[in-house]
Formats: sequence, C-alpha cells, structure tokens
Amino acid sequence: MSQYFPPFASDSKLEAEADERISHYSESKRSAVLPLLHIVQHKFGFISEEAIAWVAAKLDLEPIKVLEVVTFYPGFRQYAPGKYHIRVCRTLSCALGGSAELMDDLCKEFGIDRTAADPHHHPISVSPCGKYSVEFAECLASCGTAPVCLVNDDFYEAVDVAKVKGACGE
Repeated sequence: MSQYFPPFASDSKLEAEADERISHYSESKRSAVLPLLHIVQHKFGFISEEAIAWVAAKLDLEPIKVLEVVTFYPGFRQYAPGKYHIRVCRTLSCALGGSAELMDDLCKEFGIDRTAADPHHHPISVSPCGKYSVEFAECLASCGTAPVCLVNDDFYEAVDVAKVKGACGE
C-alpha cells in the first residue's frame, strides 16, 4: 500500500474506460489485457492482486493468465512506487555515461537502500518516507545523451542529481 496511490477499487468511470477499450477487441477480448493493465497502473500506481483479479474477470480469464502478462513485461509494477518514480537507464551507453554512479547518487540523496533490490521480482527500491523510488530500466532510447532517466513519465537526458531533484519539485 502506498500513501501516494489509492487502493484498487473499481468504479463506474474505470468500468466504462475498460469496457471502451475491450470494445476494440471484438474478435478476442483477451487481447485487451495490456490496455486494461495500463489503465490500472496509471490510476493506482501498480498492479495489485485485486487489480489482476478484476482484469481477469473483465476478460473472462483465469487470474494466472493476467499475472503471466504482468510478470513478463518489466514496465508493469507489482509493488507501489514512490510519488516520484525514477527509472535510470542501465544499458551500455548509459552505463559508460555514468548510470551506475547516478543510481548511487540518487540513493544517497533520497536515503534509499537498494541492497534488497532484485531485478526480476523486486526491482523497485523506495525511500523511507515513501516519496521517492528508483529502479534500473533497459534502454530508454537516447544513447547519445547518457545517462538518461524517466521521472514518472517525464524523460530527462544528461542527468545529474540536481536535475532529478528539480523534476521532483525540490
């Protein structure tokens, strides 16, 4: 549970948005699993067990089929991020441009301990106050301006800690 995102709960607006997305897949509504997961993550910050069950019910699927999609795509989160979620590119160009050092500096600045981070099951590390979270990301497609990162959904190039702090309103 996060203090910055509401707990999952379906309402008439969410139902209507989901039904509209499903209507685009008349041949096989199970194809709407990705759009529904995107809706849920955008509104609630991550994909909870309750959200997985809701998506499965909407699409007449077993929950395990939805969980398989959530766990396959690294863009879907199963745990709440901070209010400001920072994804640092770690591919070769950014690694050579200092992404590991940037991650270390961000963790130091925001008091984040990444020792328990597991890139496959628990890639997100959250600050003690819950306001900030970090994770490494695969290529963010700006190799010439390394290191790069996303702060929530905003893209930043040639990043240092001061730029990230500015993006977080500090």
